[in-house]
Amino acid sequence: MDVQAVAQVRRFQRTVTQRVGALDDSFLALDRPLGQSRLLWEIGPSGCEVRDLRERLDLDSGYLSRTLRSLERAGLVSVEPTGPDGRVRVARLTPAGLAERAELDRRSDARAASLLEPLTAPQRERLVTAMAEVERLLVASAVAIDALDPAHPAARLCLRAYAEEIDRRFDGGFDPSRGVSAGDDELRPPRGMFLVATLRAEPVGCVAVKLHPEYAHLKRMWVSPAARGMGLGRRLLAEAEARAAGAGVPAVRLDTHRVLTEAIALYRSAGYREVPPFNDDHYAHHWFEKRL
Repeated sequence: MDVQAVAQVRRFQRTVTQRVGALDDSFLALDRPLGQSRLLWEIGPSGCEVRDLRERLDLDSGYLSRTLRSLERAGLVSVEPTGPDGRVRVARLTPAGLAERAELDRRSDARAASLLEPLTAPQRERLVTAMAEVERLLVASAVAIDALDPAHPAARLCLRAYAEEIDRRFDGGFDPSRGVSAGDDELRPPRGMFLVATLRAEPVGCVAVKLHPEYAHLKRMWVSPAARGMGLGRRLLAEAEARAAGAGVPAVRLDTHRVLTEAIALYRSAGYREVPPFNDDHYAHHWFEKRL
C-alpha cells in the first residue's frame, strides 16, 4: 500500500473528526456523545430492528446494547420484542426521543451550514462535489465479496433480482431453461463457485463461476441499481478472474446479450476480446475470452 496515500487518509480523518465535532463529549451541545446521537437519528420516526441497526452501522453487539440502554435510561428510546416468537427486538423513539432527534437535525443543518459559510461560492461547489465523491468511494470500499453456497438466502435474492431484470430487458423475456445452465451443483466446489457482494449486510451483486479444465465460464453477473456507479461490476469481474486463476484454469470466458451494452463495454475495457461462439446459448449474441 502507498505510504503517502495512507498518510493522506489519516490526515483527512483527523480533519473531518475535528470539524464535525466528533471529538466533543457532547455532540452538537446536546449533552450526549456522537454515538448516541447517531443511533437516535438511525432509529428514526418509524423505529428500527436492533439487528438492522447493528448491521447498518457495523456495530459490536455489546456496544450497541450498552448505548441503547443508556438511551432507554434517558427516556429517549424503548426497546421491545416483537414477531411471532418475540426474538426480534425493535427500538423506537419515545416522544422525548422524537423531539431530540428533531433538534439534532436542526443543529446538524446549522453545523453543515457553518462549514460552507466561510467559503466562496466556487469553493462551496468544489467542497460539496468532493464530499459526494468521497462518500461514493467510501461506500464502495465497504462492499465485501465472498463465495456463498448458491442456496444461501443472499445468493437466492441476487439470482431472483438478476432474472427479473434480465426478463424486463430482453425482447421476449428470459427463461433460464433456454440458456446455458448454471445450476446449484455447478456452482459448488469443485465444479464452480458463486460470488456475492454485500454492503451493510445487504446483497448488492453477484457472479457465477463454472469451472472447466480449459477455462472458467462466468454467468449470472448482476449489480443492484443501488450499487451502480461504484465500480462494483469491475470488482466482481476481477474477483472472479482471481478465483479462476487460483483454481488453475488458464482463461475466462463469458457470453452476453446484445442489449446489455454496459456489460459489453465493461468486458472490453477489462481486457476481454470477442471470440467465435463457444456455446449455443439462446440469449447470447457476443462471446468473450480473457487469458489469465
